[in-house]
Amino acid sequence: MNPASHLATLSAPPSDKSFQRWTLWLVLGLLLYPWIASPFFTFQVGAQALILGTIALSLSFLAGQGGMVSLSQMTVAGIAGYAMAILGMAEPTAASVNLGWPCWLAVPAAVALGTLAATGIGALAVRTEGIYTIMITLAVGVAFYYLAQQNILLFNGFQGISRVVPPTLMGLDWRSPVPFYYLALLVAGAALSAVTYLLCTPFGIALQGTRDNARRMRALGFQVTAHRLAAHALAGFIAAVGGVLWVWYQGRISPGTVGTGAMINVLVVAVLGGLRRPVGAFIGALVFVLLQNFAIDLVSRERFNLVIGGVFLAIVLFSPDGLLGLWQRLRQSWLRTGNTGANPRSPVQPQAGDKRVISPQPPVQQLPGDNHE
Repeated sequence: MNPASHLATLSAPPSDKSFQRWTLWLVLGLLLYPWIASPFFTFQVGAQALILGTIALSLSFLAGQGGMVSLSQMTVAGIAGYAMAILGMAEPTAASVNLGWPCWLAVPAAVALGTLAATGIGALAVRTEGIYTIMITLAVGVAFYYLAQQNILLFNGFQGISRVVPPTLMGLDWRSPVPFYYLALLVAGAALSAVTYLLCTPFGIALQGTRDNARRMRALGFQVTAHRLAAHALAGFIAAVGGVLWVWYQGRISPGTVGTGAMINVLVVAVLGGLRRPVGAFIGALVFVLLQNFAIDLVSRERFNLVIGGVFLAIVLFSPDGLLGLWQRLRQSWLRTGNTGANPRSPVQPQAGDKRVISPQPPVQQLPGDNHE
């Protein structure tokens, strides 16, 4: 078998009937979720987890499939969010600039600026590996945080820009819980489908090859730097779209949105779900949002990060592949145990102290026409 086709087979999602059935039930549940959940769970839990998962998906794509751990994905989302607040409709202030562009022009411009920023960050980081990539992207994120905090003309300093709301289209207020949830679900589903499909294309297979052995890929004639830069641009596009939704969800944007804590939170979300599987970003986001909303009932608000850190350490220690990896191991163990207990053809092994005589199996006689050597 061709190695490229074999890798594509491994990268593709399973196509058996059980997987399709579970996917159908999951999609149906997500579509019906706003009609059975309260507005709080629809907006504060469902929509927030979908948006945060979309941003974390960009990091999961870079780290899990390209081997590049970037801490600047929240920075890219913040750049797109600030661009949306400056270019689109927001509360005018005496200090900051607001151009008041229509939504159909402001949203593509904000996403384009975020993608361009991600491409520039990638141009600095693609020639490094490991801890150096992390440090470069972290330095860029911290630099943008202090720029947003100290600049008054564009970013309004520490106060940020308020009342950044989505427009009213087709007679619907997209800031309402149910319409906004479906908007976030549409964007998250499109991003997940695009990444899943991309991993089965020649570009996705080559990107995974650069993750495993960049030197061998160069020897085979692949442009490793170009593939990594393109991956940064694609991940930046996903993060930028998530950043526009994020600023609409919060209704405002400030330097705290792009701070070091926010950058680390995206990494925690991606690792919790599992970096090797794109859907893991959304599972990690759901767990993170649930802990963020309900862990305060168990511990004080000041100790919330202690709970998040404890869960993160437990997942990393017991399942490096995240919650999806833990579920896969438990599922395989359960199937292996079930098959062992239900196999009637397994030979009977004598136990210690067993006086029963187990007659050996007669040897299989070979017929004259069975020799094909």
